[in-house]
Amino acid sequence: MTGESAVGADQGKRAPAGTRWLGAVGLSVVIPAPVPEHTLTVLREHLDAHCGTGPGAWELILVANANANANANANANANANANASTASTTAAAEEPRIRLIRLADADADGDADSRDGSGKGAALRAGVLASAGDRVLLTDAALSTPLDELARLEELLDPGTPQADDAPPAVVLGRSRSRLVRTLGIPGIPGFRADTCAFALFDGDRARAAFGASTLDGPAIDAEVLRWVRRQGWHVAEVELPVGRADAPHTPAPAPRPDRRQALGDLFRLNAGGLAVAGVFLLLSLYVFQGLWTDLDGAYLADALQDQNQWEWFVGVTTDNITHLRNPLFTLSQGMPDGVNLMANATMLGLNVPLIPVTLLFGETVTFALVLTLGMAASAWTWYWLIRRRFVRSRWAAAAGGALAAFAPPMVSHANGHPNFVVLFMIPLIVDRALRLCEGHREGRSVTRDGVLLGLFATYQIFIGEEPLLIAALGMLVFCVAYLLVDHRRALAAARPLGSGLLVALAVCLPLVAVPLYWQFFGPQSYHSVLHGDNAGNSPRALIEYASRSLFGDPETAGKLSLNTTEQNAFYGWPLLAFGVAVCVWLWRSKAVRALALTGFAALLLSLGPWVPVPRTEIVLPGPWRLMIKLPLFESVIEGRVAMVCAPILGILLALALDRILRLRTRELRTLGLLGAAAALIPVLPLPLTVRDRAPVPAFITSGDWKGYVKDGEALVPVPLPDPGQADALHWQVEADFGFRLAGGYFNGPWGPDRIGIYGATPRHLSNLLRDVRYGAQPPEIDAGWRMQARQDLEYWKAGAVVLPFQDRDTELRDLLTGLLGRDPEQVRDVWVWRVGPGEP
Repeated sequence: MTGESAVGADQGKRAPAGTRWLGAVGLSVVIPAPVPEHTLTVLREHLDAHCGTGPGAWELILVANANANANANANANANANANASTASTTAAAEEPRIRLIRLADADADGDADSRDGSGKGAALRAGVLASAGDRVLLTDAALSTPLDELARLEELLDPGTPQADDAPPAVVLGRSRSRLVRTLGIPGIPGFRADTCAFALFDGDRARAAFGASTLDGPAIDAEVLRWVRRQGWHVAEVELPVGRADAPHTPAPAPRPDRRQALGDLFRLNAGGLAVAGVFLLLSLYVFQGLWTDLDGAYLADALQDQNQWEWFVGVTTDNITHLRNPLFTLSQGMPDGVNLMANATMLGLNVPLIPVTLLFGETVTFALVLTLGMAASAWTWYWLIRRRFVRSRWAAAAGGALAAFAPPMVSHANGHPNFVVLFMIPLIVDRALRLCEGHREGRSVTRDGVLLGLFATYQIFIGEEPLLIAALGMLVFCVAYLLVDHRRALAAARPLGSGLLVALAVCLPLVAVPLYWQFFGPQSYHSVLHGDNAGNSPRALIEYASRSLFGDPETAGKLSLNTTEQNAFYGWPLLAFGVAVCVWLWRSKAVRALALTGFAALLLSLGPWVPVPRTEIVLPGPWRLMIKLPLFESVIEGRVAMVCAPILGILLALALDRILRLRTRELRTLGLLGAAAALIPVLPLPLTVRDRAPVPAFITSGDWKGYVKDGEALVPVPLPDPGQADALHWQVEADFGFRLAGGYFNGPWGPDRIGIYGATPRHLSNLLRDVRYGAQPPEIDAGWRMQARQDLEYWKAGAVVLPFQDRDTELRDLLTGLLGRDPEQVRDVWVWRVGPGEP
């Protein structure tokens, strides 16, 4: 007999006192505390009216915690608690539908942190496991949520109610309408929600399964149970409910305050596995950057080209602007006299601004190293979090997937000097929020709330890295199209909430970024596109070869197939790609796997660029990127970077495969599967990034002697001028606390009347001449025309002094400048200096 039929057959009957109903029960109500007499009366009257008076209509399970009662007897509410305990005992003796369960006494030492079988978690678990109801309601002794609200929860849990998806939710949570209550959570423990499971209706069998799998005895059992439920793929619905009523027929008993020490202990135990994974990721990140951390003062990433100098300069100029209350979107510190549009460069304001205290205390290099190290570890953790939340049950399978997503060969390559492509911890959060919007049609989610959060997440990511966000958005768009092909019914059902949520996200994001983006695209020193040349796409061979810093990598081979060491955007290696293909074939029945496979294939094709050379032939084929190369924003993207979309896809496929392999029943098959995964991963294991000795800053700069030669508003002109090929002078400026301005520079800025984006300042005749001579060209015959041009260029830069450090070919450079300027220089410490400011001959 079903629970519902039992309830119907026994309407109007009440079992004699002293007997127990052993059949099915319609509703079990579990309260983990002694309940006052007047509250018991309210409960019985309401349950009789709502569920019926039959013996199987309902049951009330009261869980008495002996340790909690003993502690309570020591406070001012001792009498009230004693009376409530007596009332519970009496009610259980008189009413067969009320059961009283007493937990064992706590350990004699009374340690609140010990696993002593007492506390809210132990009480809830004991009560739920003792229940027999088709449904289980959790509430509190204070009845802080009116029982009238039970009907609203039952509407969502009713299998007969039309659902947007195939199955009703496993649990319906009564969520407080009070934002303050939801934010504060457990007193003193931020992050806990005070109302979670305080009023919740579960499917009975799933409630017993969830609480049976729980391990915590304290207040964090709420979070543990809900996490377990979600990982089973069961739906969790939420309903906003009022807390308490002014016209309540009784005075609620005060709810017990959870012990903070026990809550902290539960919080640690609940997240111990995740913290262990985070620790592993941090150690892996420290391993990759060990050379940099070994000598922060003298080490320079050997394959960073000039990017480490540039990014440390971004850290310093952001700190200098903010601390002096200047516009953080623009500076005249380099690129004199035009300056630099900082919003149009990868300045990562979202990290550099919060880290200003670190920069002021420890310097720009420490901030640079912290951002890379913590950013890479955090990115791995959020990918792990997303994979475990959405795809697999095994923690370590998800950890392996997160590690591959964040430490894949292209990510390690960009770690040489592109923090904006390494610090991607917001991307998984954005993906998850978009997926939540897609689920809004079946789980009753708030599209507005999810849309607002998506807009805030996207806003923050814009201030960390715009190009990674654009590439991620492209990957998500391709995934949506792929999912439409493999499951058009579900994709179409998700389209409406996703579209509505995206509109909300835009409404939140655009006002927050309108001014910065206007400045970026239309402000001073803005540009319209960046030219990267014809070889910015990946060679087809790059998809199957190994990167320079992979275990099986060959720097010479990888160098021939990439723009430079930091732009090895594919190089996954043929074993890993073959493993990914094998997983897709194995799990092809999964629609998500099919969509991921199509997305990865499309990303690899797009990454080949507008023209695709066929290896070992002279044949060049048109690539799909030709369709996008003229689109706004995409015209500035290095197309080879689109292959980075495959890193999280391969990470997800790896996690899915390991999760299945670990659950295989045959040991031989498990061993074979793990060996296959190891064979795919070992060749691409990352090696530590190499470092070299950093070029020393001239003593002329570090001593402050430059102050006698460069006045406020004037520029210092290093020889040769800083540009993308040599930008050590940016580090001079950082060491001088931005006390002087620089001619030339390394940044993205406009060139020509069409304002095409280039790397570095617009070159002048003198800067080109000095660069050519420095790297081997013969100096020209100096005449009046050259002298006039040099004088014009120096005036254009508003130069105060020309500084020639001791270096290769410094004799040729000194003679050249002496001829151009018409006088000999001064030797000041380790440089030659020519005064060229106003008033100088």
